[in-house]
Amino acid sequence: MDRPDPYLRIYAVNVFVRDQERSLRFYLDQLGFHLAYDAELQSGQRWLAVTPPDGSTVLNLIAPHPDSFEFKLIGRATQVVFVTESVTAKYREWSRRGVRFRHTPRLRRVRYEPQDQAESSSLPAADQTPVWGGVFTRFEDLDRNSFALVEFDELSRKIEVQRRAMAEKLEAERRAAQELEIAKQVQARLFPQTLPSLTTLEYAGICIQARQVGGDYYDFLDLGHERLGLVIGDIAGKGIAAALLMANLQANLRSQCAIALDQPQHFLRSVNQLFFQNTSESAYATLFFAEYDDRAGRLRYANCGHLCALLLRSDNTLERLDSTATVLGLFKDWDCAIGERRLFPGDTLALYTDGITEAFSPAEEEFGEHRLIAALRRHRDLPSQSLLASIVDEVRQFSPREQHDDITLIVAKCRAH
Repeated sequence: MDRPDPYLRIYAVNVFVRDQERSLRFYLDQLGFHLAYDAELQSGQRWLAVTPPDGSTVLNLIAPHPDSFEFKLIGRATQVVFVTESVTAKYREWSRRGVRFRHTPRLRRVRYEPQDQAESSSLPAADQTPVWGGVFTRFEDLDRNSFALVEFDELSRKIEVQRRAMAEKLEAERRAAQELEIAKQVQARLFPQTLPSLTTLEYAGICIQARQVGGDYYDFLDLGHERLGLVIGDIAGKGIAAALLMANLQANLRSQCAIALDQPQHFLRSVNQLFFQNTSESAYATLFFAEYDDRAGRLRYANCGHLCALLLRSDNTLERLDSTATVLGLFKDWDCAIGERRLFPGDTLALYTDGITEAFSPAEEEFGEHRLIAALRRHRDLPSQSLLASIVDEVRQFSPREQHDDITLIVAKCRAH
């Protein structure tokens, strides 16, 4: 509020009428106005207003007390002027609807000297003195309150320019929305379409984007020899830019995954190098990559700056699979350590992004890791897909407002042979 020119405009004009309901029907049905508001004040007085189809000024329809000064103003000429691009068209339209006019539209033109040099220089050389023209008439409401209806040449030109600009804007927005929908469909195909079958691991994943496209990523890679790659990542940023980086990361991972089986560190170094080379200096991603051996029940993993994975054992104890490397894409010289865990029947692994733990309640409280752990324990006996749905449902109930970040989750349950 320290601006030197605070916002200022005309909001409302009072029009005094005898019967608010009859006047309301006139303005809505015959003039094509819209209802702005209709409420009862504490005093019992009806607060009623209408607004023309364009613009933002409203007309307060006030029924004054018969003994008041305002009541004597009913049926007089008001100082309200309505402007249109075609008085003739409005005159014909409203006349057909029974609106009374004082006289037919009249034309008036005046030559004038423009104060704006830019306006003068824009005119043809043969007509450096512009003509100001307008069409005028007056119409009445049911109480004989009269209003001016005017049309100005220059205003008509400006309205046409505005309409063309609005049409171009709407067309650009339509194309952008169409392209965004195509991008959404393309990105949806980047997520796993099939799940490689395993004997000892039941798993599922989900990504619910806050926008039409986003930067969260999860994947299931068939590494061959009864081994599965579980991947979850989070690109820095949101929207289209993050989605493009996500596609880049996905392509890097899938193109290099052939070496993941025997050389997971070399695999991730290659992914980092490609991501570093193909993105801007500020682009980076957190990533959790795990390779599960179906025969041995062994999980090898690298946590590249991502949130720690949660491993809930069958006896309800919890292990956190913390970071083993820094984020991908920021540094050319990059390396990682590989962690290892055995999975046993009844164990549950959860990989997630911050869209889950940083979901906020209406009281501005985070869902947090502790609620995620509690949900895992509460629903651990459910199949993976049902467990996934139950956790997402709890997050959404906790945070019922508009989603501000992508929600991505993988759960994997170890089962007996």
